[in-house]
Amino acid sequence: MIKPEMSVIISTYNAPKWLEKTLYGFSIQSFQDFEIVIADDGSKQETLDLIEQFSADTEIPVVHVWHEDNGFQKSQILNKAILKCSSEYIVMTDGDCIPRKDFMQVHFDRRDPGHFLSGGYFMLPMDISEKINKEDIELQRCFEKSWLEKNGLKSVIKTMKLTSEGRKADFLNKITPTSPTWNGHNASGWTSDILKVNGFDERMQYGGQDRELGERLVNSGIKGKQIRYSAICVHLDHPRGYKTQESIDYNRSIRKNTRDTKSKFTKFGIKKN
Repeated sequence: MIKPEMSVIISTYNAPKWLEKTLYGFSIQSFQDFEIVIADDGSKQETLDLIEQFSADTEIPVVHVWHEDNGFQKSQILNKAILKCSSEYIVMTDGDCIPRKDFMQVHFDRRDPGHFLSGGYFMLPMDISEKINKEDIELQRCFEKSWLEKNGLKSVIKTMKLTSEGRKADFLNKITPTSPTWNGHNASGWTSDILKVNGFDERMQYGGQDRELGERLVNSGIKGKQIRYSAICVHLDHPRGYKTQESIDYNRSIRKNTRDTKSKFTKFGIKKN
């Protein structure tokens, strides 16, 4: 069996309406030589049925990695998903982010040994998130500033992420004051680099576990490259019941230790002890 050029890991948890829109976005990508690996943190039957139906309807290989619901264990399920990827390059995103049609092409074209790619997202309000349908994704209306404003989006400077192309996008990637970080909704890197730092730290709950992985990559000599104006996805709104100040503070302490000690490896990742 020929391995795909890339694997895309999509994390999800009991949000089938959003996951369906995300999967449809990947089904119409201009670049198609990839597999989908769904990192499912314990979703119920409705999500399982959706994935089974999508797998039957697409020619894209789909791997569903699931474990029982034991609270917020995103880092753990992502590590399990990493081990199921069959390609040498991994793109990561979330099941509430619809990719623009050229999303995978951008990640493929800009792959670079010794680097990871750092993309961003454009956050949508709940009413527009719910309104987007398959036709809006197929016709790419949900990435058009005029369509979004027609449907109630307030005009903001961040829409430049949606309207910038070519040299303008490259220029904005270069001058943005935002540092290139590993962002779980839109980042990619070489499988070997991710395995070398031992994947995600499974002690971490909500809040920055993706950034901590990126910090270990940087400590190990892998540099980040900014593509926030080139690899575009729209982020669907949803409540975050798992977000607590306690988990955020705990994660910050782990990240501080990673930075202070210049750690390249976590003992709490894919390989234990």
